[in-house]
Amino acid sequence: MKKTENGRALITIGLCFVIALLEGVDLQSAGIAAPGMQADFELTQGMLGAMFSAGILGLLPGALIGGRMADRVGRKKVLIVSVLLFGLFSLLTAMVWEFYGLLLARFMTGVGLGAALPNLIALCSEAVDEKYRGRAVSLMYCGMPIGGIFVSLLAMSGFFGGWKFIFYVGGLAPLLVVPLMILWLPESRAFSDTTANRPNDPPQSLAAIFQNGLATPTILLWISYFFTLMVVYMLLNWLPSLLVGQGFTKTEASTVQMFFSLGAATGTIVLGQLLDRWKMIAVIALMYAGILVALLALGNADNLHAMIVAGATAGFFTIGGQMVLYALGTLFYPIRIRATGLGAAIAVGRLGAMSGPAVAGQLLAMGGDTAGVLMASSPGIIVSALAIFYLLLRKHPATGLATLSNR
Repeated sequence: MKKTENGRALITIGLCFVIALLEGVDLQSAGIAAPGMQADFELTQGMLGAMFSAGILGLLPGALIGGRMADRVGRKKVLIVSVLLFGLFSLLTAMVWEFYGLLLARFMTGVGLGAALPNLIALCSEAVDEKYRGRAVSLMYCGMPIGGIFVSLLAMSGFFGGWKFIFYVGGLAPLLVVPLMILWLPESRAFSDTTANRPNDPPQSLAAIFQNGLATPTILLWISYFFTLMVVYMLLNWLPSLLVGQGFTKTEASTVQMFFSLGAATGTIVLGQLLDRWKMIAVIALMYAGILVALLALGNADNLHAMIVAGATAGFFTIGGQMVLYALGTLFYPIRIRATGLGAAIAVGRLGAMSGPAVAGQLLAMGGDTAGVLMASSPGIIVSALAIFYLLLRKHPATGLATLSNR
C-alpha cells in the first residue's frame, strides 16, 4: 500500500513538474521575444507593457475560475483543460498579424496558465503527507524557472529562428503532454475521499474562504501575494529590456536572464527543503531580506559579473519565495475549498503581477532608470513581509495550528 501511494505521489509530482516547466517556458517567452515582437508590430514602450500585462491579466480570471472549478469537478479535469488552453493560444500568438490579436492571444494564454497553477499546487500538496508538503510543492514549482533556463539557452543559441519559434515550441509541447495526463495523472486522493465521504454536501461558495476564522488569513495572504508577484513579474517581463537599457548587449541580457532562472530553480528547491526543516517564520524572514538585497544589487551592478550574481540572487529569492507563499497558502484552507482559496489568492496576486510590468513601462517611458524602477517596488515588499509576519504570529483556530511560526 505504501509503495502504491509513493508511486502515485511520484507520478503526480513528475507530471506536474513537466507542466510547470512548460508554464515557465511561456512566462519567459514574452520577455525573451519582446525585442523581435516590438520590431515586427512596431510597438511603443507603452504598447509593449500592455502586451505583457494582457498575458498577466488573463492569469487573474484563470486562477479564480480554475481554483473554483477544481473544488467542484476535480483537480485533474481542470488541469487538463487548462493545459489545452494555454497550448493552443501560445500557438496562436505566433500566428496573429496585428496588435489587438496579439493582446487577445496573450490574454487567453494567461487564462490557461492561471487556471493550471492552483491545481498544480493542490495536486502536489495533497499527494504527500503534510511534513513533506514544502518539498513536494518546491519540486513541482522548480519546473517554472527550469523552463525559463531552457528559453534563455534557446535565445542564446544559433537555433532561435526568430521570436515566433519559441511560441511554436511553447504551444506544441503542452498539447503533446495532454494525452499523458489523461492516461497517467491520478486525481487527488484527498479530494476524492472528501467527495466520497460527503457526496450530498453542496459546493462551497467563494464566501467560504472568509468564514470560520479564515477572513484575516485570506486578506493577509492576498496582500503578500499581490506585492510579491508584482516584483516577480516585473523582473520576468522587463529584466532583459532593462539590462539592454543599461548598456548590456542582448546576449549579455539573455545570460543574466538565464542565471536569474537558474537561481530561481535553486531557490525553489533550497527554500522548499527549509520549509520542512526550519520554523516557517525564519524561512519567510530570509526570503524577504533576500528580495530586498537582490533589488538593491540589480539597480547598482555596473558590470556583467556583478549583474549575473545579482540576477541569480533575485531569482533565488523572488521565484523561490513565491513558492514558499504558495506552500504556506495550502495550510489555511480545508480540502473542499483549498483550490478555491489558493485560486483566489493567486488571482489577487495577478493584479500585482499585472501592475508591475505596466508601472515599469510607464516609469521607463517617463525617463526613469533601472535603479529607480527596481527600488520603486521595495515598499511593497516591506508591506508584504509585515502582512506575513502578522499572519504567522497570530492564532489560527480555523487551521487547527496554534501558531504557524512554530512549524
